[in-house]
Order: sequence, then structure tokens, then C-alpha cells
Amino acid sequence: MRFAIATLGCKVNQYDSAIIESRLAARGMERCDFTEPADVYVINTCTVTDRADSESLKLARRARRRNPRAKIVMTGCFAQANPDALADAEAVDAVVGLGRPGDLERAVVGEAHERVMVSNLRKQRADIELGAVALSGQTRAFLKVQEGCDQFCSFCIVPISRGASRSVEPRRIIEAIDRLAARGFREITLSGVHLGGYGADLDPSISLAGLLEMIAERSPIGRIRISSLDPEELSDEIIDIIAGSGKFCPHLHLPLQSGDDEILAAMRRRYDRDYYRGRVERVLAAMPDAAIGADIIAGFPGESARHFESSLRFIESLPLAYLHVFPYSVRGATTAAKLPGKVSHSEVHGRAEALRHLGEEKRVEFARRFCGARLNVLLEERSARGMLSGYSRNYLRVLTEGSDELTNHEVEVDASLVQGAQLVGKIVRVERHASGRTGAQSSA
Repeated sequence: MRFAIATLGCKVNQYDSAIIESRLAARGMERCDFTEPADVYVINTCTVTDRADSESLKLARRARRRNPRAKIVMTGCFAQANPDALADAEAVDAVVGLGRPGDLERAVVGEAHERVMVSNLRKQRADIELGAVALSGQTRAFLKVQEGCDQFCSFCIVPISRGASRSVEPRRIIEAIDRLAARGFREITLSGVHLGGYGADLDPSISLAGLLEMIAERSPIGRIRISSLDPEELSDEIIDIIAGSGKFCPHLHLPLQSGDDEILAAMRRRYDRDYYRGRVERVLAAMPDAAIGADIIAGFPGESARHFESSLRFIESLPLAYLHVFPYSVRGATTAAKLPGKVSHSEVHGRAEALRHLGEEKRVEFARRFCGARLNVLLEERSARGMLSGYSRNYLRVLTEGSDELTNHEVEVDASLVQGAQLVGKIVRVERHASGRTGAQSSA
């Protein structure tokens, strides 16, 4: 039995798709590409915008044309938030919400008797399935430790689609990290939908800082990243734990969304721009070489030219390493969808381009700071240019010459050249791994 998976949206969805694949493979099923004929097509949907909903339905229709006799199963955020819209689609055979992996398996193999299987995740707690996800071309693993969100920002459907915030118990996380180390992973990223909400739902409750302290003490993996934290949840304690432990990478992603206080208030964000600047400065005071990235939304309803110019100037003034820019797109059932002052599509596009240009300038500026420095780089793959490629602990892409056996090894690189936002250098030291131990060995 052949199955294909199409994944829309964020890395959390990619994580979920990898878990789905592993469960189906354990049943003896064979995965094929979504463009090939399959017995079952699983579409892991996104619902962050109305356009994402449309794309999910297009994929279902495309799969139906590819094999009219195939079973088409919809899961993910769109399936969770609006199952009736999918159930009404002629191309769809089954709709399975989030947190129901067993039902998804049964739908795929034809053992399920219901067409729609969706729980109310605002009221019911669903377990989080732990596993490792290594995205294509990467030796880093993603470990989801938290799911759901209780923030209700005005532009976001995630609290509805992903449900209430819920956390994985620390013991299970430590055990998962041990398994990842045994499988040879040298770096992991702790991920979650709202990572700053970690632990409040557990009994007894625990803070994210408490979890990070446990990981710092017990993790056999020496490169740990934290995926994304809202600025008001980045406490001094968390900053000090990251800075004081050699196991956490000096790299933080702090969503900003806008650099104008009036727009931040309309977004229902829980900070103003002065507070955000203070968090950035506090991080860099503790870790001067840290990379700090930010999410920015361009063209939010009510964002006038004055607001945008204010936001752009503020972002320019921040010592950020990179930007992730998102053009605002309407998401029905959110407060923002009903706000006045819609920005035209062309204006949204123009503002997003200006922000992307600024983000690229910041990437290059950050890379230039480290030309002439020695960086610890986890090598991941061979680039199109034939050189080995990987990331430094502070999230700079570095290219170097070397043999394929160095993949998944941390090496020290003397960075002597800047190419755009990348660094190029020579390996001066290699960390050799044998029998679970790490030893230093100079390269010849």
C-alpha cells in the first residue's frame, strides 16, 4: 500500500507529517512522492490564511485527478478548525483533526467508520507525540515539547486550530533527548506552537526556565536551540540559563510583528517596542555574539504609511541578525479580519519587499562581524558549489572544504571570506565522535 503526504504551513506541521510517516511506515506502508500515483493521499493542512485553506482543497482535487480510486485524508490545522468545509468537498474521503494519530492511521488503512473525527482541543487535552524530525539536508532534529496557544493575538487562528496550550512532561523530554543522542544527532531544536507557555498546564506546573535548567544539566547533546519565544516570555532567568550553559546555542528568535506601538496594540501583542528593545539589549549584554531574529507582518489592517515608516525605522535601529517577513493575508474568524483600514495588495507587497531588503542587509552585516573569527560549525551537507555547508552556533551559514565523512561533525572553522550572508573558511579543528564520546582532534 503506497501513501503520499503533502505538508502545508510551518515547521510544526512538518514535524507532525514526519510522525505520520513513521506510524504508517511501521504498518508496512510505502511512502511515495505526492506527484505519483498512490493508494492514499494525506494532506496536512494549514489555515493561517484563507489562501492556505484554498491551497489545501486544490491539493485534494489534484490528488483525486491523479488517482480517482485513491483515498484522500485531510488532517492538520484546517481540518481541526473547520472540518465541515473539508467534509463538504467532493474530493475528500476523511477528515481527522489534530491529536488523533490513531484515528488517522485507521482512516488511512480503511478501518475507521466515521468520516469526520475531530476533538475540541480548547476543552480536551490531547497527548503530544514525541519523535525526531530532521528536515531535508539537515542533521538537526526538531523536538516538539509544547502544543497549542492561549494568546489570541488578533491576526491568529492558531488558538482555535491547535487548541489550548499543553506541554510534554520533562521526564519524557529528557528521555527523548537521550534517544536522539543515541541515534547520532548532534543538535536539536526545542519547538512548540507557543513555547513560552510551556509547563503551566502540568501538575505540578513548571516554567520553561525550569525545563531548560534540567536540559542544561542532563542533555548529552551539546547544541540545543530554542525555536521561538515571545519577547514578554523571555525572562532574565532564561537568558542567564542560555548564556551560562555551553549546551545552548546563542541564537534566539523573538517575534516582533510590528515596530509601531499602535499597530502592536491592534494586534493584541503584550509588549511595546521599548520593551522589545530592552529584551534584545539584555540578550546581547549576556551573549554579545548571539543571533537574534524577528518575525514581521507587513500591511496589517490600519497600518498607515506613517505607521509603516515608524516600524521600518525602529527595525533598522535594532541589532537583529535576520528577519522573517510575512505579508498580511486575511484569515477569516479572526478579529483582524474585521478591522477597518485594509491595506491594498500592491502596498502590502511593496512593504514586504522593503522589509525583506532590510532583513538581507542585516544578514550580511551580521555575517561580516565574524569574518576573521573562528566558529564552531555543525556540517550538514554538500552545497551546490561542492563545499561542505553547515551552521555556526550563532546561526551563520558557513562553507568549507572537506570530505563527506565530516557530515554531522562539529568543526572549528577559521572564517576568512564573506559571500553575501555566508562565510567561507578553512577547518582548523574537528570534533570526532566515537562510542557516544566526543573528543577533539586537529585536522590535518
